[in-house]
Amino acid sequence: MGKIQMTTPIVEMDGDEMTRILWKMIKDELLEPYIDLKTEYYDLGLEHRNETNDKVTMDSAEATKKYGVAVKCATITPNAARMEEYHLKEMWKSPNGTIRAALDGTVFRTPIIVKGIEPVVKNWKKPITLARHAYGDVYKNTEIRVSGAGKAELVFTSEDGTETRELIHQFDGAGILQGMHNTDRSITSFAHACFQYALSTKQDLWFATKDTISKKYDHRFKDVFAELYENEYREKFEDAGITYFYTLIDDAVARVMKAEGGFIWACKNYDGDVMSDMVSSAFGSLAMMTSVLVSPDGVYEYEAAHGTVQRHYYKHLKGEETSTNSVATIFAWTGALRKRGELDQLPELVEFADRLEKATLSTIESGKMTKDLAMITSLSDVAVLNSGDFIKAIRETLDSNR
Repeated sequence: MGKIQMTTPIVEMDGDEMTRILWKMIKDELLEPYIDLKTEYYDLGLEHRNETNDKVTMDSAEATKKYGVAVKCATITPNAARMEEYHLKEMWKSPNGTIRAALDGTVFRTPIIVKGIEPVVKNWKKPITLARHAYGDVYKNTEIRVSGAGKAELVFTSEDGTETRELIHQFDGAGILQGMHNTDRSITSFAHACFQYALSTKQDLWFATKDTISKKYDHRFKDVFAELYENEYREKFEDAGITYFYTLIDDAVARVMKAEGGFIWACKNYDGDVMSDMVSSAFGSLAMMTSVLVSPDGVYEYEAAHGTVQRHYYKHLKGEETSTNSVATIFAWTGALRKRGELDQLPELVEFADRLEKATLSTIESGKMTKDLAMITSLSDVAVLNSGDFIKAIRETLDSNR
């Protein structure tokens, strides 16, 4: 059979460490033998970001706006240790944060459910989708290391020169400062995306912040959601038989642990980052969660919700065997290919994405899996495969189902 032909490229953002190794394996074994893969390639590996002064990250975001669909490998967000390890010019910001800010989208993350991997929260029967605001907060922050005593103020200067000042803290010694921001426009886009996604999937929507403490910042999020719901979405939600409610983030955590799932949990940027890891891990593995950034303009960027698997990469560099779960990275590719096929009206590309996902899950359900899943599966007589052999096993399943 001939390869599936694509008409429009997908923006491909390569990444770091073990996920970069898996990225190439997936392309070599699961994609290029079946698809005449067209991508516009950007190397977002930390070394290349450093060489380009992080320009490559913005270039990849602009390309995503142009082509409408992107797929991204996990990348390093450097800390002090990474700065020394990679001899960086400066401590570059999170590539995800930069891309999300450029696209001003919302990240929807949903656990990948597979037979034999049971949630550790026993009452969870259905997936819980995290809707994560993808702009601002700590991902676009400004920080200062305070060297000694002094006064810290928050200052806003309007276009007419008027200043508004609030005392942050009167320091009597060294400390630290952090400034964050958000915009009504971005918060409104986030709220619309959440309401529309809930309607399209017919799931209840929860939204949670900490407005009792953050009486202006978090409260603004709460007010925007409430206004939009009352003015535009209440009747639609009632007609669809679904509900929306707001609660404090700590109350939401308690409710989630007792719920059965099947709803969307909307969170601010950092809350969504942390809670999506908690939900994915509790459903089985950080490597078993889909993640898609959806912009208000209808642009889509697919990625795995986990990190670069640094520990496995160091083992790989030593020539030691690894058993790294590639499912979320595979599903990032299938998500992007499916969306590309839908936008370009290529049903064969959509069908291939469906088949590859089915083959991936069928391989696990047959008892062939990576170590992280083997440690928690309810299946018996499982075969623990290394990183490469797991991907090859998926290819065998895919070929047998053609």
